[in-house]
Amino acid sequence: MNGKILVSGTPARAPALVFTAPISFWGGINPKTAMVADVRHPQHGLSISGKVLFLPGTIGSSSAAAILLELVSMDIAPAALVLHEPDAILLLGLIVAQEMGHSTPIAIQMDRSGYADLAGRMITIAADGTLSAE
Repeated sequence: MNGKILVSGTPARAPALVFTAPISFWGGINPKTAMVADVRHPQHGLSISGKVLFLPGTIGSSSAAAILLELVSMDIAPAALVLHEPDAILLLGLIVAQEMGHSTPIAIQMDRSGYADLAGRMITIAADGTLSAE
């Protein structure tokens, strides 16, 4: 499967974590632990650290970039981000992290219709945005 690169970054090989609902990184993700903190979110209590995170959508907050930047700077960010639609605010966190000299996860765009089939599988995302699952 080919994803469209939104922000280039480190290629990834990690387990898939498929979110079944959109999330706000501000208040939804604990920036100190990378755990889903929103008690109303279906994936509450799971860690996004080191996972290929499939996001069906995001709930806007201009603070999302800061949360993602903090996760990257603490080395607890997802291994990669797969978004249904680009989120300029969230992706800004990766761009700022790169400007600060941090190694960042790759972010790609892929239609969410195939997300469910990838849940729990080992995912590889190449530098060119190609995604494969084992």
